[in-house]
Amino acid sequence: MKKQIIKIPKYILYILILIGIFILSLNAFIKGTTKFKILGREEIISLNEIDAILVLGAGVRGKNPSPMLEDRLLEAISLYEARVSPKIIMSGDHGTKYYDEVNVMKNFAIEKGISSENIFMDHAGFSSYDSIYRAKEIFGVKKIVIVTQKYHLYRALYIAKQLGIEAYGASADPRTYVGQTKREIREILARNKDFFKCILKPEPNRLGDTIPINGNGDITNG
Repeated sequence: MKKQIIKIPKYILYILILIGIFILSLNAFIKGTTKFKILGREEIISLNEIDAILVLGAGVRGKNPSPMLEDRLLEAISLYEARVSPKIIMSGDHGTKYYDEVNVMKNFAIEKGISSENIFMDHAGFSSYDSIYRAKEIFGVKKIVIVTQKYHLYRALYIAKQLGIEAYGASADPRTYVGQTKREIREILARNKDFFKCILKPEPNRLGDTIPINGNGDITNG
């Protein structure tokens, strides 16, 4: 038997092509409008009056950070030690007692010599949008340095800009990560999603009382 070839109607093909062009164009727009905010170490150290260093969460393995998260933490610790800011916000997923990114992040930093009172935990940083929204509304930051891998920084910086935060990016890419190609592809779609989210500006599912960033970070322990 001859195999039947499924023919896609031309109008559907044209629509798919247009959707693809739109997705890639929006992706290029977000990268193009934020890439100048990703700075080298010396440029970041020269910044003034940074309210906090915001570390975006990633996976953890028990009580240990994943390789990607470990590199973000090491970069943030290095910037803290260089006196870029006196405060660090660890923002990640602590949605259940069985999965806790933020305490792993804070404990890692404490083990590296960072004072506990200078580390704030955002237990409801379930997405990049939530983390940055809450950094502004809960901790009251106006000027921050965001630490994550470079591919992720474009979206994070775009969100910050749309939410009215002056943000700069510090990339944490000292090595190659397994599965990075898949992350890059997912990130293209995530940039498009958050582009529209930034237009609507919905509140995160969880907000809460304000916690001034110039206070004691131990108030966020839990």
